[in-house]
Amino acid sequence: MDPVSTSPTASAAPIAFLKGHGTENDFVIIPDPDNVIDLPAHAVAALCDRRAGIGGDGLLHVVRSAAHPEARDLAGEAEWFMDYRNADGSVAEMCGNGVRVFARYLRRAGLAEPGDLAVATRGGVKKVHLAKGTGADDGDITVDMGRAALPGGEVTVTVDGRATTARNVNMGNPHAVTFVEDLALAGTLFAAPAVTPATAYPDGVNVEFVVDRGPRHVAMRVHERGSGETRSCGTGACAVAVAAARRDGVDPAATGEPVTYTVDLPGGRLVVTERPDGGIEMTGPAVIVAEGHLEPTWQATAFG
Repeated sequence: MDPVSTSPTASAAPIAFLKGHGTENDFVIIPDPDNVIDLPAHAVAALCDRRAGIGGDGLLHVVRSAAHPEARDLAGEAEWFMDYRNADGSVAEMCGNGVRVFARYLRRAGLAEPGDLAVATRGGVKKVHLAKGTGADDGDITVDMGRAALPGGEVTVTVDGRATTARNVNMGNPHAVTFVEDLALAGTLFAAPAVTPATAYPDGVNVEFVVDRGPRHVAMRVHERGSGETRSCGTGACAVAVAAARRDGVDPAATGEPVTYTVDLPGGRLVVTERPDGGIEMTGPAVIVAEGHLEPTWQATAFG
């Protein structure tokens, strides 16, 4: 179904929400086709609060592209815009796991059919493939994540006084990928690791710590800016796969052959393929776990 959204005032009808996750990277979903819900940062943070709210690593605001000022220019390419917010309420360009969950919601609500789907994001239009022959709530989802940019310059990540070099990878949002001998060397990740130079990431950065598990098989932990350590990060997995390929001396643009890496995250497994044309495809699950309406008194307080 496509829940009807209303303006979040004390007298308004309760706002509809869903809860979903992709490899345990979890999200609050707010369907709002006509973009009538104001989502200030403090309201998003309240919704994502794991003790006093619904809980999530971020929020997926589901809006028609034509109804959102940041996406109107993309309406001809993609009907739907993923207005993504971090758990602290800050705005973010993209979220790879979020795109899969966003697509799962559209399919569940009858707003998308199996096959190819375009989703507008602040990181550009992403092409999603919903496997045919699967139901609205099952089957892996593949996202064309676009190309990775590899800005030059040396980057260093420091945790507990231990510095390691990192590769700067941009997947529509920024990543610093560092390879370590043990994922425990990432520390607790309660706070953002120190990354230098600061000028490399003026808007903050997601930091991935990576170990090898086998040929073209890695495992990672990630600190997402604005959210802390999360169970999974789709753009981070893509950044890790590209960084691992370059470290291993593999560049599909040079070889003419695609390269695929399996990426294990605390919340599950993603498969990432980089094509010779530079495009990156990520495949993994997406699950809707609950839906309902906000309690009116809580809603009025959270949005007030």
